[in-house]
Amino acid sequence: MAVNLLLGLQWGDEGKGKIVDVLTTDYDIIARFQGGPNAGHTLIFDGQKHVLHTIPSGIFRKNSINIVGNGVVIDPVIFKKELDNLEAYNIDFPNKLLISRKAHLILPTHRLLDAANEAAKGKAKIGSTLKGIGPTYMDKTGRNGMRIGDLEMDNWKEIYTALATKHLKMLSHYDSQIEFDLNELETEFFTAIDTLRELRFIDSEEYFHQAMKEGKTILAEGAQGSLLDVDFGTYPFVTSSTTTAAGACTGLGVAPNQIGEVFGIFKAYVTRVGSGPFPTELFDKNGEDMGRIGNEFGATTGRERRCGWLDLVALKYSVQINGVTQLMMMKADVLSGFENLKVCTKYNYKGKEISHFPYNVEAHNVSPIYETVPCWKEDLTGMDSSSTLPKELNDYIKYIEDFVEVPITIVSVGPDRNQTINR
Repeated sequence: MAVNLLLGLQWGDEGKGKIVDVLTTDYDIIARFQGGPNAGHTLIFDGQKHVLHTIPSGIFRKNSINIVGNGVVIDPVIFKKELDNLEAYNIDFPNKLLISRKAHLILPTHRLLDAANEAAKGKAKIGSTLKGIGPTYMDKTGRNGMRIGDLEMDNWKEIYTALATKHLKMLSHYDSQIEFDLNELETEFFTAIDTLRELRFIDSEEYFHQAMKEGKTILAEGAQGSLLDVDFGTYPFVTSSTTTAAGACTGLGVAPNQIGEVFGIFKAYVTRVGSGPFPTELFDKNGEDMGRIGNEFGATTGRERRCGWLDLVALKYSVQINGVTQLMMMKADVLSGFENLKVCTKYNYKGKEISHFPYNVEAHNVSPIYETVPCWKEDLTGMDSSSTLPKELNDYIKYIEDFVEVPITIVSVGPDRNQTINR
C-alpha cells in the first residue's frame, strides 16, 4: 500500500486540518511528518472549534491511529495542554496516539533562545512564532538534540541538563537580555514529560513498513506550507523544516517509491502570517474584506493574516516541486459577492515578464501581472454538491485547473466538515 500525502501549497493556513479530518474515514493511520507547535490545524464539527498544534488531525476519528513522526519537534508543555483539552472526548491516547522515538524535544531553553535571537534581529526579524522551533532544528542538524527515545534511558535528565546548560551559555552572549525563571519553566516541563511518558513510543519507520505490508492505508499530514519550506520557500522568511512532499520521506521513514497520491491544499485567495515577501498582497478594501469574512487570524499566534489575490505562478511552482496529483480549494465561500477577481498569471521581474517563481520575490524585484475574471454572487455555504455551484465558480475552478494542469477534486464552502464538496 502507498502512503498518500496532504500538504499546503501556499504560506500555510490553507485549511489542511479540515481536509485531513474529512479524509480520515478512508485511512487507518494519520501521520504528522514535520514542524512543531508553530502549526495550528483548525477543525470545526458539531458546532465546536478545535485547534491542534502537534497531534495529528485524525485524533477525533475512532477508526484511525495517529502518529507523530520523527520529523516533528515536540514541546511537552504544549503537547500536554493539547491532551488536556481533549480529555472530554474519552480518547484512548495510549493506543490511538503514538510518537516516534526519533522525534526531537523542544526544551524551555530552546524557546528562550528563539526569543533572544528574534529580539536581536530588530527590524530584520522573520516573524518567528517564538515556540523554539528554529533552535530545536538547529540542535538536530548540529547533532546536539534530545529525542523522545532518550526519555526511556536512565540518564535522560543528564542529557537534558547538558543541553540546557549549553543553551544558557549561548543566551549570556546576547546583548539584549531576556528575563526568565528557569526553575518555573523546568517545573512545568518535567510535569509535562511525565504525561508524555505515559504514551506509546515507537520505532516509526519499522511501524510504517509493517503497516504497509499488512495493507493499512496511511495519510501523511504536513504542517505550514510549501512556500515556507526551508529550501524552496521565500528564504529566510521560512520555517525550519521541509514542508514539501520530500519531508514525508525524511519525516516518517518511508521511501519515495512508496508515495501515492499527493493532495495539495490551497485557498481561493492567498494569505500570509508574519514577515516576508508577498507579491499579490492587498492593502485596499478587497484585502480587508478577505480578512474579515475569512476570519484570517493565526490559529497558533492569533496574528492578523495578510491577504491577497490568488497567485497562480506560486501555486504552479508548489504543484511542480511536490508532484501534486489532486488539488483541494479552500474558502471559496469567502469570495462570494466580490465585484471581480484578479488572478496573478505572470510576474514582472526586474522589468522582464516571467512565468516561473524566481529566486527572489521581494517587492523591489517582482510585481504581479493580473488577469481579471468574474466572481459569483451566491452564498455557497449551504451548497452540498458540485451541480449547485454557480457558473462563475466553476469557470474559476477550470481556469485554475488549466493553468496548473492538475484537477481540483474538493471545494470547501465553509469551515464545517460537512461544508465540503467532492467533484
